[in-house]
This record gives sequence, C-alpha cells and structure tokens, in this order.
Amino acid sequence: MKKLIEVKNVVKTFDKQVVLKGISLDIYENEFVTLLGPSGCGKTTLLRIIAGFLDATEGHVIMDGVDIAAVPAYKRDVNTVFQHYALFPHLDVYDNIAFGLKIKKMPGDIINQKVMRMISLVGLEGFENRDVTSLSGGQQQRVAIARALVNEPRVLLLDESLSALDKNLRKEMQLELKEIQREVGITFIFVTHDQEEALTMSDKIVIMKDGEIEQIGTPVQVYNEPVNEYCAKFIGDSNIIDGIMKKDNLVSFDDVDYECVDYGFEENEPVDIVIRPEDVDIVPRNKGLLNGEVKSVLFKGVHYEVIVETSSGTSKTVTMHVTKSHDVVNEAAHEKISASSFYMDIDDVENLSDGEVIARANAQAWTDDDQDVSLTKIEYDVKPETGTYPCRFATDAGTEITINITVVKPQAVEDAAHEEGIQAFDFYRTADEIKESIALDTDLIRWADAYAWNMEDDSRVEIWDVKYDFDDENITEGDYPVTFCTQGREIKVETTDRIEEGERIGLKWNPEDIHVMRKMG
Repeated sequence: MKKLIEVKNVVKTFDKQVVLKGISLDIYENEFVTLLGPSGCGKTTLLRIIAGFLDATEGHVIMDGVDIAAVPAYKRDVNTVFQHYALFPHLDVYDNIAFGLKIKKMPGDIINQKVMRMISLVGLEGFENRDVTSLSGGQQQRVAIARALVNEPRVLLLDESLSALDKNLRKEMQLELKEIQREVGITFIFVTHDQEEALTMSDKIVIMKDGEIEQIGTPVQVYNEPVNEYCAKFIGDSNIIDGIMKKDNLVSFDDVDYECVDYGFEENEPVDIVIRPEDVDIVPRNKGLLNGEVKSVLFKGVHYEVIVETSSGTSKTVTMHVTKSHDVVNEAAHEKISASSFYMDIDDVENLSDGEVIARANAQAWTDDDQDVSLTKIEYDVKPETGTYPCRFATDAGTEITINITVVKPQAVEDAAHEEGIQAFDFYRTADEIKESIALDTDLIRWADAYAWNMEDDSRVEIWDVKYDFDDENITEGDYPVTFCTQGREIKVETTDRIEEGERIGLKWNPEDIHVMRKMG
C-alpha cells in the first residue's frame, strides 16, 4: 500500500501544557485507522491537526510527500464528520449533501449524479426532500457522511461520530461505516474511546495515552499481543498479574512456574502477565493448573462472567467472645443499660474521648417503653500501658454498668509479598447484637477495629472478605474465630457453563494463552 499521510514528531501545546508529545504515525491509502484512547489523551487534537483546524507547535504533517502545514483546512484533500454532525437545519437532505458541490459551482447535472450516488450509498433513498431535523440520529449521521464523501476527499476524518447513537444503532452503524469505507475506497481516520468500535471497524488501531502513542497494530495484534498493562486493560477484559520471567518460555506468579511462549526477557525480570478471561477453562478441582473458589457469577447474556479467588490476600484472625445479653435493669427508675467490654490499641489511648468509648462499648440506656436515656456519667482512667481498666456508665437515675477496657499492643500481620499489613482486635459482643445485625460483615470489621494498609505508602487497603463459620441466626455463648482478609488473587473467567457461588473449582489454560509484557515505565 502507498503511504498517504506521514505525521512526524508532532508536538502541540496549549498554554504551556503539552497535549501531544512528539507523535509520529504513518497512514496508508484505503486504510481504516482508529485513534483510540480515553478523554484527554490527545486523539482529537491529532485529528484536528491533520484536518488543518489546529496548527502543530512542532513537527510536520506530510500528505503525498508534501508538507501541508501551510495549507488551510478548506484546501486540504480531507473532510471531517463531527461528533454532532453540524448539519444545516434550514436545508433538506439533498441540499445538505450538495452544499459543498454548489460552493465549487459544479454543473447541476453533475451535482445531481454525485448526490444521488451518495444517497444510495448511505441507504437514504426516498429521503431526498426530508427536513434533516426530522431524521433519527442514525439517519442524520448518514447525511453527514454523505455530505463529506460527495466531495471525494482522499481522507475522511470522523471525530467520535458514533457516540451520540444508542447502543444497538451504534453497532449497526459500525458495520455500515466499514462497508462504506470499502465501497468508496478512501482512507478513514476515526477517533473513539470505545474499544468495541475500534476492534470492529479498524485495519489499524493506534492506542494513545497522555499525548503519546503506546501501541500501533491490527485489532488482532493489539488484543492478543498488548505491549503493556495500559493497552491490555484498554482493549478487552484482562487478568493482569505481577510475575517473574524465570527464563525464556517460563514465567512465575504466586510462587508457581507456568510454561509460556514468550522469550527475550532478562532472567528473573519482573513482568506483567495478561490472561484473557475467555482463555481460562473451568475444570474439576485439582485437575487444572491452580484451584480456586467462585466468589461471584454474573450473567452477561451469551456467557457468565465468573470471578474466582485463587489465593487469599493478607489476613488476620481474631477471637470474637460471645456473651449473654448483659442488660442491667433498674426497676425503680424503669430503666435498662447495656455496654460491652472492648480491646483497644495502646497508641489510641492518648486521644481517647467519651464519645469514642461510648461507640466502642456500644453503650446505651433506655426506658421500659424503649425511650432513649442519656448517659450522663462516663468514668474511666485508661493509661497508655497494656492492661485492663474498668469503665463505668450511668444515667441521672442511677442506672449503671461497668465494663473492661483492655489495652493491648497491636499484633499486625505484615505480608511482604503483597506489600500489605492488616490489624484487628479481639472483641466482645452479645448473641443478640450479632443476631440483630443487618450488615454483619461491616459490623464485624467495625467491632474488631479491623483495617489494612499498603506498606509502601501507608494508604488504606480495603478489607475484602470476612470469614467465619458460625450461624449468626442461632449463635450461642462462646469464642469464635473471625478472619479479615484483603483482596487475594482473583481470576476473571468467561464461560457458558453455569457455576455456583462458593463452588471450589480448578482453572486451566494453554501456554500460548499467557502473554508476558514488560513493566510500564
């Protein structure tokens, strides 16, 4: 194919902000090229520079061997279809399409031939005299495309021109747009942030990020061979896993080695691994490459999206002491009072307040007819030393209860492999409090004061799972282990088989289903 457009080291700045950082790209005749990336990545700016609506700060745009930097937009052999079409509302379909030809003062019979050919090409026969404001979104887009193509440009530029359509019409227009491009045989440059549009229509996809090109390739290449984590996540669903490239054709993650087809890395080089959800097979437990537990199942119409946890995250187990209901009754005052003993971190003692003590102890008082009563006396003398300290709550009527505050040094679990730490405390609760809990996992996290953090920057990490084996509706007095976990290794799987949550299964894939990528940066 003949090279039609050469973008060479194009830089664009707005108010000292660099939007394009030295873009170089070759575009060939009759090619459908898609500029793909999130909002703000520079794809529309690049399109507008090619169109002539913006001037490059540095670099060159060459068309057919000629630098067109000094050529105004209306003289360039390109036409643009904008996101909102920019049709002339006072003109009908025919006159909208014919507008550019009339400006060129072409003979009427030639204009008619060209316009009617375009109307046929975009499937709008019978709509010639229709008011464009009465057309559907898809029909308006066809008019905009026909108006651009009737001038027979070498290149058609489309700036997110399908984004205003509903989902079903957008899918229909993806196929029609590609068919139109094949029919007219010119170069299309299409801007989108929609990966499905890019994969469906393109001959070549240009993935952009922060004003730079991350990868250029065919849809098959960018899907099956992404160059880095950003491209893998932007094109299709991916399982991205931190790993070590032991040697050619052998990669490791979670301390297990797996065969792959990749090579050319340094021995023991840290890498990113991508495994597509559709490449993972569900097999019986102990019959695959690794085992896991099904955490969620989502029906997606033609398949199920299954999340399988294959290894747990950082975890901490504490003891929940379940006691009888310990309401104290003051018959003379017709009041009741309740509170629970609790553990706390020695480092938190200095900032301990009455409000926090009430909250940690879940202290409350009420009348016989369930009206709240204020706790007017809170007495405690907790020192920043390990030990057990009494705490007394009382009302004005003399209804009172005493609990214990146990100060301990935190026993955190630090996991160097996951770079995470997690901490939680033993705690007391009554059977009734557990039975009455509406969101038990959330309450268990709160009662145990459980939290996790990133050891590298001390940022908070979510407690992903709370594990226990008691029946919360029939719990009795006793001690029960409760384990708090951060998110472990999870693998997304797409399958047509029905799988149940909680099922323990095996996972399997082939060596060629693993793609190893170098770390970004």
